[in-house]
Amino acid sequence: MKQVWAPWRIEYIEGEKEKGCIFCNRLSQEKDRENLILFRGKRAFIIMNRFPYNSGHLMVAPNEHIGALEELPLEVVTEMMELVQKSMKVLKKVMNPHGFNIGVNQGKAAGAGVEDHVHIHIVPRWVGDTNFMTTLSEVRVIPEHLLSTYDKLKEHF
Repeated sequence: MKQVWAPWRIEYIEGEKEKGCIFCNRLSQEKDRENLILFRGKRAFIIMNRFPYNSGHLMVAPNEHIGALEELPLEVVTEMMELVQKSMKVLKKVMNPHGFNIGVNQGKAAGAGVEDHVHIHIVPRWVGDTNFMTTLSEVRVIPEHLLSTYDKLKEHF
């Protein structure tokens, strides 16, 4: 039998499930490092994904609780895209990825984990970053602790 150890996941598994919107809850607090918020803009913010697809997986979300991209005011969409660009520049500088996956999962059928607060994913990618663990075991290996990644990125925002 193969074993993969991920002891930090027990908090999520056994922990009390968060009530309300994860984005609004985090934004309302002043604990940016603990909540993995890298940057607060006028209309949107950048936050790390707590359960990332790859190291450096970021999300840009509007400050306002809105569930659909097409419902956002143009100035919010504009700032969000500026923050996507900023995120890409910082990730290139700090982590040197070979490419990016950028997208919005809107609605449950599209795979949205948070359906009622739209957000844009920025996932840095490297040639060969998926290996046998993902292919055979449906397991993703994240090689760096989230707070280590946070500290590296934060100084550039």
